[in-house]
Amino acid sequence: MAAPETRYARSGDVNIAFNVFGSGPFDLVYVPGWVSNIEMMWQNPRFATSLERLAAFARVISFDKRGTGLSDRVTGYPTLEQRMDDVRAVMDAVGTERAALFGHSEGAGMCILFAGTYPDRTRALVTYGGFAKRMRTDDYPWAPTLEARIAAAEQLERGGWAIGPDDLSFYAPSLAGDAQMARWLASYFRQSASPGAAAQMLRMNTYVDLRAVLPTIGVPTLILQAIDDRDVDVRDGRYLAEHILGAKYVELPSGDHMWWVSHQDEIIGEIQEFLTGARPVAEVDRFLTTALFTDIVGSTAKAANLGDLRWRELIERHHAVVRDELKRHRGVEQDTAGDGFYATFDGPARAVRCALAVRDRVRELGIEIRAGAHTGECEQIAGKVGGLATIIGARIGGLAEPGEVLASSTVRDLTAGSGLRFDDRGEHQLKGVPGEWRLFAAS
Repeated sequence: MAAPETRYARSGDVNIAFNVFGSGPFDLVYVPGWVSNIEMMWQNPRFATSLERLAAFARVISFDKRGTGLSDRVTGYPTLEQRMDDVRAVMDAVGTERAALFGHSEGAGMCILFAGTYPDRTRALVTYGGFAKRMRTDDYPWAPTLEARIAAAEQLERGGWAIGPDDLSFYAPSLAGDAQMARWLASYFRQSASPGAAAQMLRMNTYVDLRAVLPTIGVPTLILQAIDDRDVDVRDGRYLAEHILGAKYVELPSGDHMWWVSHQDEIIGEIQEFLTGARPVAEVDRFLTTALFTDIVGSTAKAANLGDLRWRELIERHHAVVRDELKRHRGVEQDTAGDGFYATFDGPARAVRCALAVRDRVRELGIEIRAGAHTGECEQIAGKVGGLATIIGARIGGLAEPGEVLASSTVRDLTAGSGLRFDDRGEHQLKGVPGEWRLFAAS
């Protein structure tokens, strides 16, 4: 699935960035934790795959809370009530009267307050790593102390987003030592909020206390909690379940505070079963396919040079060539956006030959393309082929030089004897994908 378009809703005098993806029979509003960036979520394969799997059974609406990500920055401390209003504003902008709410960490508090305030607009409530209170008191003794929270905010302001492999073990112990994931997480945090803004929200969250709201929740509720979560104590999850009447409570044998890191099958299976009444017999339909991504080199400059009318005519001719070659090589168009195509093939040789044919034919139009191909296990998600293999294909395409069809070693190995030639382009890191990847230019 391609990353969805970012749109904006007005919440009071603040612009809230949101996106919509999937086409299920009901709406699911996903409220991220502390800070977020709805576009960067799609740059992490684990995160993107998890979102795609939610979209397999619901139309998903996600947004950046005020002060974070692509939404407007704000002065002062936004209250939980103001941030809850952002949920309502986004639902209104999308045109949904009633939705299920899925809140992660601090986002869980917003969902809880919304469910209590607007039960007529809440189909169900789901939380992961949520809490009722964020500061220790005698009757809530496991929460962090006020001194610890203030010290954390001050350290954040002084040191910025200094996230390394060791720090990653706090949020996602299952990925401890993964330097590439730590780099992505640090970048995600930086693009979600400045250190000062994040510290400001950390201080605000310190004083959140939803205990009086919990008994008023009358919608079906599912509480998910990792047993060894280092950020939100397991007793936080248990407290929510004990004080929301009829809530279903599920503990996971994990220490990951981020819900999309591990146990995806169990977590998403629980959510799907709770919201739809049944889990699929097979969680996803997995199969081997070759993903091909192409795009026009220097399209922005060319469009500016040609003007809108001539550029549109050129794009139409380009699209016609691509679709003609897809038909000849048994490719299936999955998506197109602007000047790029994403297609899948039942054989890697056909994918490479299709890309080479497109490259040669569009040169006659004065266009140069680049392309990337990878073969791997994919999934049928929300009517389209998705999964890690497709993300890898896209990353490879982004590294290709003008006129180059770049392929993974998997494609090269599976096309042995086909007559295709592959020149070694060395090892590369693919953004958001673990390990080193040896790539080859096809001809």
